[in-house]
Amino acid sequence: MKQQKFAVTVDDLTVAYNYKPVLWDIDLAIPEGVMMAIVGPNGAGKSTLIKAILGIIDPIAGSVSIYGKPYKKQRKLVGYVPQKGSVDWDFPTTALDVVLMGTYGSLGWIKRPGKKEKKTALESLEKVGMLSFKDRQISQLSGGQQQRVFLARALAQDAAIYFMDEPFQGVDATTEIAIINILKELRKEGKTVVVVHHDLQTVPEYFDWVTFLNVKKIATGPVKEIFNDDNLTKTYGINYKVSVQK
Repeated sequence: MKQQKFAVTVDDLTVAYNYKPVLWDIDLAIPEGVMMAIVGPNGAGKSTLIKAILGIIDPIAGSVSIYGKPYKKQRKLVGYVPQKGSVDWDFPTTALDVVLMGTYGSLGWIKRPGKKEKKTALESLEKVGMLSFKDRQISQLSGGQQQRVFLARALAQDAAIYFMDEPFQGVDATTEIAIINILKELRKEGKTVVVVHHDLQTVPEYFDWVTFLNVKKIATGPVKEIFNDDNLTKTYGINYKVSVQK
């Protein structure tokens, strides 16, 4: 039997703000090649978990490894699409320039992007349907278009693992379908995709793995096995009934 390979391993992770725990003693192993949703109520620590994995927030205890090594040593393997609200959309830069930033990790700080990197950036914009907007200032794009540009930036990194913090927030149905199709393509290529997600109804349709979180980890595993009323009730604290497609 083939041994399961883990892309991300979280051990005993605790994060606190002003001495109040936001995440408490989290153990989590994310298998390679899954598309995983992180679900839970507001204030459950979903975004904090991603930021702690990426080293944006320092935990007070615990450790994180990416393919068995610290994140700092595996940075090039990881792509990140932040929450829309955390981005300065008025910064004077074009869609193409934003996507080119995704190639910086492979270049280092000294080299500037060249023809190869520009080709990668243009191809990434084409994948998300934004090539015709390459010279447009990001402040002039709609919310859905901005989200596509940031997804293109992550694609330009050609990462092994993608973390996305509420990528469907404030986008129209067409953009949501376009984004989820791209994420499914990444999974087909063997990439690991981790998404903070709010719409419980679409979890069975979009994802094959799910983690229930409410400061503590409630459950994690295949959607078909653990996405049920019992775990939803434990996570949200009320009786939940969601029609689960199996």
